[in-house]
Amino acid sequence: MYLFSDRLYRKDEIVLDDSKKQVVFTTIDNKIILKWLAEHNFPESFIEDIQNEDQSIAYEENEKFKLIILKYFIQDEEDELLYHDENVVIVMTGNTFLFLSRDTKIIKNITNRLYKRYKQSDSLEYITYTVIDIMVDHTMWIIDRIDDRLEEIEDRIFAENLNEQDVQKSLYFARRTLNRIAKLSVQSNDTVNKIYNHFSSEKRRKLQYEFIDLKEHLSFSINESKTYLDRTGYLQTLLMGFLSNRMNQAMQRLAAISLIFLPITFIAGIYGMNFKFMPELEWKYGYFAVWILNLTIAWFIFRWLKKRKWI
Repeated sequence: MYLFSDRLYRKDEIVLDDSKKQVVFTTIDNKIILKWLAEHNFPESFIEDIQNEDQSIAYEENEKFKLIILKYFIQDEEDELLYHDENVVIVMTGNTFLFLSRDTKIIKNITNRLYKRYKQSDSLEYITYTVIDIMVDHTMWIIDRIDDRLEEIEDRIFAENLNEQDVQKSLYFARRTLNRIAKLSVQSNDTVNKIYNHFSSEKRRKLQYEFIDLKEHLSFSINESKTYLDRTGYLQTLLMGFLSNRMNQAMQRLAAISLIFLPITFIAGIYGMNFKFMPELEWKYGYFAVWILNLTIAWFIFRWLKKRKWI
């Protein structure tokens, strides 16, 4: 578990004290936290929500607790452009702020970034804003990273050593990630509005510009992810057009080669017939004459094709 106080503490066990402000980061299945929530009449429906891996983004509250469920994107091991989302949970009550996640990497990432921005005097509402802002900035970083990779993919499409399968795979994973980001960013934007609107009027006034900035970042994520999603479609079309053009060029070369050998095959077919009375059969230089004729025809056709840039 991680505890923010005058500084960041790393402890195996933390005693939650209702009488003072505590900011705690730990895993969802932490028994100490679950026991504390149960002792403080944390609703059973809320418990089910935070333990459900398929739970969507949500904001819920009762007279004692505020529950926020958001999504954090983690790079998948299968590909650098594929990201999957994990639930993160924020629980606020009285003087206690709890951040819960199944993945310890998420907890470490958030705590490391929060440590640079945290002040002991920060209110729980401001800490909530800061944590969400860190998560949104992470999503924006992913979008920028995908943008850089799409630039590289566009260059790879025109490279001579193009690996079609790798490019198609990368575009597929990029589309999956961007589509997921766009969808979840819309849901996050609605949830952020609910969070802000459920603050007291005094807190809303103090955090007005912070949440305006946060919602602008979410709008950026929505718009940019949709823009780059369209770009992946353009790159797929470009790839298919490039491959089709390369296929046409290969077929053109094959047709050119066939055109060279067509008259030669015709001549060979004539002299391959088993007629007894063929004038050239008794001619001393007949064999050499046919070779000269074939090579001459092939050379003229080759020059003609070269002039027309077929080969």
